[in-house]
Amino acid sequence: MKNIAQNKKARHDYAVLDSFEAGIELTGTEVKSCRAGGFSLADSYAKVENGEMYLLGAHIAPYLQGNRNNHAPRRNRRLLLHKREIARLKKNIEAKGLTLVPLSVYFNDRGMVKVQLGLCRGKNVHDKRETLKKSQDEREIRRAMH
Repeated sequence: MKNIAQNKKARHDYAVLDSFEAGIELTGTEVKSCRAGGFSLADSYAKVENGEMYLLGAHIAPYLQGNRNNHAPRRNRRLLLHKREIARLKKNIEAKGLTLVPLSVYFNDRGMVKVQLGLCRGKNVHDKRETLKKSQDEREIRRAMH
């Protein structure tokens, strides 16, 4: 697995309840731009529309050697999941008020671009402080052990 992009802010702003892998439908120049490292997940999320899942707000930089047929950087990209998975996720999102947030984008061992999505619940300020305090305590314990 070759990591393309991480969404570090997602783990800070959301509590990840479940995570799963989805394929992503890309054009040729988008894949080449991903190989060059031009992918950003800041402020992106996934949404179900008309029985299909889409990744909204993700930015793939235009390919430098691309011509006039280059892709639009912030277009909606379809995610590839089974219908049952989409139906289950849609039910969870609507009933429980959860959000689908991309956690990372990577190339799998077959060279396909995959997205790790997290089924998340938003954290409030108190939860964020608690998480920060817990990580600082763990860091201090590791320092003391060395």
